[in-house]
Amino acid sequence: MVDYKSVGRRVSVLAVGFVIGAFSFATPATALGVAQDGPAVAYSSNDVGMQFASVPAGQFPMGCSEGVKPVECGLEEKPRHAVQITKGFELGKTEVTQMQWQAVMGSNPSQHKGNDLPVEEVTFQDVQAFLTKLNARNDGFLYRLPTEAEWEYAARAGNVDQFGGAKVANSLGRYSPADDWAWYNVEEIKPVAAKKPNAWGLYDMRGNVNEWVQDWYDSKYYSKSPMADPKGPDTNATEGGRGVRGGSFHDDGPWLTRVSLRQHFQEDYKHFDLGFRVVREKR
Repeated sequence: MVDYKSVGRRVSVLAVGFVIGAFSFATPATALGVAQDGPAVAYSSNDVGMQFASVPAGQFPMGCSEGVKPVECGLEEKPRHAVQITKGFELGKTEVTQMQWQAVMGSNPSQHKGNDLPVEEVTFQDVQAFLTKLNARNDGFLYRLPTEAEWEYAARAGNVDQFGGAKVANSLGRYSPADDWAWYNVEEIKPVAAKKPNAWGLYDMRGNVNEWVQDWYDSKYYSKSPMADPKGPDTNATEGGRGVRGGSFHDDGPWLTRVSLRQHFQEDYKHFDLGFRVVREKR
C-alpha cells in the first residue's frame, strides 16, 4: 500500500497484461460517433443523455504485467491470473456528468460546478441512490457499477501496456505534463471527453476523476478469484471498503493513472476527485 494523498487514501499499484478473446457483442446504437483521433464507435444513448459504448466478451491475464518496474507491482497484484468476461456489456462513454446527475437526482453535490464536468463529491451510497432512481425509469436496461475486472478490461481495450494504449514517455515521471489520453497533474477537474478515447471509444478511463467500482476490496483476492466474471469478495471482511479505479486530475504523474491501479475507500467517503461511470445491460 502507498499513501499518496493528504486525505489519507490507501493506494495499491497493479499492472495487467491483456489478451482479448474472439467474442462479439452488439447493441442498438443511436449514433455513430467518430472518437477524437480514434475509431468510429457506435454509441447508444438513454433519455438523460448518457452515451454507452459496447465492450465485447473476452479473456485477459489479471495481475502483474510482464516487464513492469518493481515499484509498479505490489503483493496485492499477485498472482497473475486468467480472467474471463463471459458476457459483453455497455459502459458509459464518459464518467457521469453533473448534468446527467442533476437530471436524475434533482441536485448537484459537486464542489466544482459545470454541466460537462464529471459529478464528484459522491459516496458509494450516493451512487447506489442514483442507480436506484435511474433503474426506476424502466427504460429496458439495468444500470449498475462495473466490477473491478470489468473496469480494467474495458480500460485496457485490448492493449497490453499499463496505460491502455496511451503513449507515455516516463511512467514514473513526477509532475509530468498530462498525455493526450488522460488528465493528471493539472489544477482542476476538466470537461469529459476532451482527451483521446481508448480503442473501444471510452474517454477518461485514466485521470480526471477516480471511479467507484462495485467490488468490496481485498488485497489478497487475486489468490482466490474465480476465472469467470469475478465480482470481488462477498463481504467487507478485510474492512477495505469498496474498490476505486482510474486516478485523478491532481495525481502528480502518469503511474497513478495506470489502468491497473487499485484504490479503495470506505462507502461513506467522498472527495472532489471521486466520481463514477455506469454499466448498462438489457433486462
